[in-house]
Amino acid sequence: MSTLPVTKNTPLITSSPQSYSKMENDNFSWLTAMGFAFLTFNSGMAIYRSKGDTSSVTFVVVSYLDLLSLFYCLRLYEKSPHNSSQRRIIKAIVWSLTTLLTVMFSYKVAALMPLPVAVVVWAMASATILGGFYAFFLHQEIPPEPTKQ
Repeated sequence: MSTLPVTKNTPLITSSPQSYSKMENDNFSWLTAMGFAFLTFNSGMAIYRSKGDTSSVTFVVVSYLDLLSLFYCLRLYEKSPHNSSQRRIIKAIVWSLTTLLTVMFSYKVAALMPLPVAVVVWAMASATILGGFYAFFLHQEIPPEPTKQ
């Protein structure tokens, strides 16, 4: 298995300007609408199947609202000017929302597992949260040097 070398100038997350062309024009996306409809339907079914269990309903509602907020904030983040204070604030909100989802789902999964597996679940959740913190707040992207031709 070969790995790519990581250098000081290698960004952790790369994006292509062409991939955001639709978003910049605020075009309606049927795929996104279908995804949200599917999420809403599944959340409704989970609430229905919970048969009034308050903790289950709360979990589903908070997860649903967290996901909606996360997608909204990601859209705002992608639209915000690079290196702006608004972008840094949205980045912190995005990390907080993803951390909340990670902790919530880890709690649900770990509760069903034997202790050794639960420890692994929490270790993976911690690594995910800390890795996200590093990528969002500590890793500095250095612009590539212009090529001389």
